[in-house]
Amino acid sequence: MNFLIGLATGIFGGLVGLGGGEIMIPLMVRILKMEQRKAQGTCLVAFVFTGVSGTLTYMSRGSVDLTAAMLLVSVAVFTARLGASYANALPEWKLKRAFGWLLFAVTMLLLLKSYPSHIAGSPAEWTKVFILLFTGGITGFLSGMLGIGGGSIMVPAMVLLTGFTQYTAQGSSLLAMIPIGLVGAYTHWRFGNVSVKTLPGLIPGILIGSFLGGSLAHSLPEIALRIIFAVILIGTGINYIRAPKSIPETDDGNTIVQKL
Repeated sequence: MNFLIGLATGIFGGLVGLGGGEIMIPLMVRILKMEQRKAQGTCLVAFVFTGVSGTLTYMSRGSVDLTAAMLLVSVAVFTARLGASYANALPEWKLKRAFGWLLFAVTMLLLLKSYPSHIAGSPAEWTKVFILLFTGGITGFLSGMLGIGGGSIMVPAMVLLTGFTQYTAQGSSLLAMIPIGLVGAYTHWRFGNVSVKTLPGLIPGILIGSFLGGSLAHSLPEIALRIIFAVILIGTGINYIRAPKSIPETDDGNTIVQKL
């Protein structure tokens, strides 16, 4: 089962330029009955392998911008640690809802891509640098906090605000998530939020799936990639927004769970 989860994650991640946490986290929580925080920490470890496999595939097609990836990483590696530390102090239901709203928001932005990008034109080089640095900072924090590779932030930002094509944005995102995932995963590991026993099954599936997904991505039109990206993220986001709120323990030590 771990292998199949890794395979599905890798295919999705390689196809739309994400780490795959949008798929892996819900599957591990539902199927493996893993606690949300531990699922997020484990995903960050897996993202390193998704990033390596996916980057090699996209790089072979000339769809990676090394400078953009390095700008994103230069800030994200610092904020990822802050996000992971913050996540450890939050209740699980808050993490789930934050994760859901994030997916929903970035998907709405990506669906509007054709309007602002063509109206505004390509920004100046210094503006691109600022946008990439700012995006990297936000991405790192949210990646560490929510256990995502960061592609759900980086890809829309690069496509919407800097004029990158969907293919190049996805390839650069996969490269950037390697060091981001490493930093976030290490911090979660220190808090005990990584399920080491699931990794031997997940990683082979991720490596194979990332190659297949990245290869498939270049055979599809750009609009098809955006639609696939949007449909999956919206569905996952809505599911997480509806996560039940946990009520504090009663005097007898029992925990009451209530769905809002």
